[in-house]
Amino acid sequence: MSTSTSGDYVIRAIRPDDWPRVKELRLDALRDPIAHLAFLETYEEGAAKPDFFYQERAARSAEDQSVARQFIAEAPDGTWAGSVTVLIEEAGMTDWAGHAVERRQGHVVGVFIRPEHRGNGLIKALFDAGVAWARERGAERVRLLVHEENARAQGAYRKVGFAPSGVVVPHVRDEAQNEVEFALEWPS
Repeated sequence: MSTSTSGDYVIRAIRPDDWPRVKELRLDALRDPIAHLAFLETYEEGAAKPDFFYQERAARSAEDQSVARQFIAEAPDGTWAGSVTVLIEEAGMTDWAGHAVERRQGHVVGVFIRPEHRGNGLIKALFDAGVAWARERGAERVRLLVHEENARAQGAYRKVGFAPSGVVVPHVRDEAQNEVEFALEWPS
């Protein structure tokens, strides 16, 4: 399992025994003031999930052949400052929103940086780790979906090299709202 550093932070994939901290960080993310724009579940839904859910998530992420990997940024004091998860989507499959996947790609989800750690380039280090992992697994591009009104996140994604692809999809919880696909493409 690879680790890297970004300033004083350690960027690494989660381990199975990290599950309590995976749960804690997720619940903190779901308390963020714009969580309703950024995540597909509420704090109440996340808190209601049994520990077994978080244990399984951490164990699956750590497997060598996993199709999902969660990366965290650990501050010098041991605090988890943020997280990014990347899923591998295969060409020909249908994604979580019911749309056809045209080519092998990474799909970034669960992006969260604690407010006190924002603005220092940490998100780029997390994205770099996630994109590298997806490329190692043969992804031809990496994408994410962001709520049309989540300007803060859109700005952060642009700073790390993602750009709107032109794809817009209805929000899974409210079809009157949209999510915009941002993608990072590279030559094949």
